[in-house]
Amino acid sequence: MAAAPAGQTGVDALVDEHAELEHRLADPTVHADPAVARKLGRRYAELGPVVAVARELASSRADIETARELAAEDPTFAVEAEELAGRITALETRLAELLVPRDPHDGDDLVMEVKSGEGGEESALFAGDLVRMYLRFAERRGWKAEILDATESDLGGYKDVTVLVKSRTPTPDGVWSALKFEGGVHRVQRVPVTESQGRIHTSAAGVLVYPDTGEDADVEIDENDLRVDVFRSSGHGGQSVNTTDSAVRITHLPTGIVVSCQNERSQLQNRARAMEVLRSRLQALHEAELAAQASAERKSQIRTVDRSERIRTYNFPENRISDHRIGYKAHNLSTVLDGELDDLVAALAKAERSEAIAAAEERS
Repeated sequence: MAAAPAGQTGVDALVDEHAELEHRLADPTVHADPAVARKLGRRYAELGPVVAVARELASSRADIETARELAAEDPTFAVEAEELAGRITALETRLAELLVPRDPHDGDDLVMEVKSGEGGEESALFAGDLVRMYLRFAERRGWKAEILDATESDLGGYKDVTVLVKSRTPTPDGVWSALKFEGGVHRVQRVPVTESQGRIHTSAAGVLVYPDTGEDADVEIDENDLRVDVFRSSGHGGQSVNTTDSAVRITHLPTGIVVSCQNERSQLQNRARAMEVLRSRLQALHEAELAAQASAERKSQIRTVDRSERIRTYNFPENRISDHRIGYKAHNLSTVLDGELDDLVAALAKAERSEAIAAAEERS
């Protein structure tokens, strides 16, 4: 993008960038490269709210000047001017909030890994509950979710599962903006189906999330650093559901990251999808390392499944869900597990936004 002319405000530069993106997206040749078109579309959608508020603010400022001039002859315009002043204040506040730096991945899709932890079969069943919760939430949002790889337990839970969640259209508040807070340890308190005495048990499952940067990931992968294994897709209890070795497992030797995919029909498709996930994992790792260098006190996802280090508790006897990071509590666990995460997601997003605004004010 060209540099903003001297004297041009940051808002003016964003309005110009929005107009340039609109022009580029109208060019059919841009859409010959889906990755480029998708990237431009997301940026265009991200700038949309800023441009809309900026234009309304400019219009209101022009209107209030006119209303004040007319008020000298007609007092009724003084009331209109007062109303416009209130609207301008609200718009200025809204614009300031929109200009606070956002998470650059908010418009991205997301890859999620759910793993059972302490608690044996009960933990695997809980992991299955979490997966179903996220799948239903994605369905309610109109997103596309697919399970790339899964290892099921004997009772129908998940020992580990990888899910890809994609938005169907570019939006500034994409999948990542809603589900990025899910990374960490989730603890459950309930009477397991395997418990004969009716005692409440505590177990946990771990959730890891990272943006699906895929082809957009700024990482290079040396084929010599990969070990690729092929095997037959498996179903419940590890039973083979395919007669060909179509499933693919890729190990990135320098980092030890292992990615598997068995959802696609062919080995070639599974390999391509696994590589996409691997690029996203490596990009997330690279960004985490940069963040660690910038701030030794950064907040990170909990990578272990230790019950003592949890971000959220699901208490079945009390029908209560608690998010320990923001002090959120609600007695609607059954509806949350049915995919109604909107209130919780909104509370987490509000807390993140408040921190970002406070940080921006400290810097100014």
